[in-house]
Amino acid sequence: MSAPLKIDIGVCTFRREMLTETLASLATLKVPQNVSLRVLVADNDVEPSAYPRVAAAADWMPVEVAYVHCPAGNISLARNACLDNSDADFLAFVDDDETVEPQWLSRLLYAAELNGADVVLGPVRALYAPGAPDWMRRGDFHATRPVWVRGEIRTGYTCNVLMRLAAPSIAGRRFDLALGRSGGEDSAFFSGVYDAGGRITFAADAWVEEPVPAARARFAWLAQRRLRMGQTHGRLLAKRCDGPARIKAAALAGAKCGTCFTGAAAFALFPIRRNRFLLRGLLHAGAIGGLFGARTIEPYGKLEAAR
Repeated sequence: MSAPLKIDIGVCTFRREMLTETLASLATLKVPQNVSLRVLVADNDVEPSAYPRVAAAADWMPVEVAYVHCPAGNISLARNACLDNSDADFLAFVDDDETVEPQWLSRLLYAAELNGADVVLGPVRALYAPGAPDWMRRGDFHATRPVWVRGEIRTGYTCNVLMRLAAPSIAGRRFDLALGRSGGEDSAFFSGVYDAGGRITFAADAWVEEPVPAARARFAWLAQRRLRMGQTHGRLLAKRCDGPARIKAAALAGAKCGTCFTGAAAFALFPIRRNRFLLRGLLHAGAIGGLFGARTIEPYGKLEAAR
């Protein structure tokens, strides 16, 4: 028999009690034949607060569990710690407040082998509490799926992903520490993968689930997140265009922003459509700020870091 395929699953954590549930769901994975699996937990707290929880889980997990302490309050540090401590063929990421389905890993791996992809993204199903606003639940504003541009996926996220570590577009690449407190480090990372010729695909059946806590079940939280996403996009654009090209990009974003806010006004009595327009407008407004170096919102490393 050939040597087993080595896969690591990285879980970056910061003071999250639900980490135990995440690990418990990973324990139910149907591991494909000839696959050697390891779970790698990267603790981003100042103190190694997750260690007792991880050590306890290691006693009952059916696969190897490794722990690395990588302080503090910068999610890029934790993601890079997973990259630095992995010698696997593939590295997957899942968040410390998510649970996976038993076939999750098999479906990501199948998509990677079927398409020869460097990166495979999966969908995130949001679980809303009874107190979540009706418009948020019916519009499913917290679900995560990739964005296609002209039939391609040009960036990605780390809440449900599998990466081929030896791919030229990924080998040696690291998450930007400058984005580790604001977020957007994953968008920048996978945009770099795409720009380097990496292929990103989607496994629509590789589900993970994520509960939406009360602190996130608010328009204000979504608005701040969408504005920050726009800032990240603007910063990435600024690296590619100077002078007139940057002005042109800002003018286009401004026009889109105005169109979105006009649409929000037109649908003022229809909360789902109104809020979609508002959030899209904030994305474009953030892009304008990012293009010209506006100070980035930094929720990580503070209370929001516990997500």
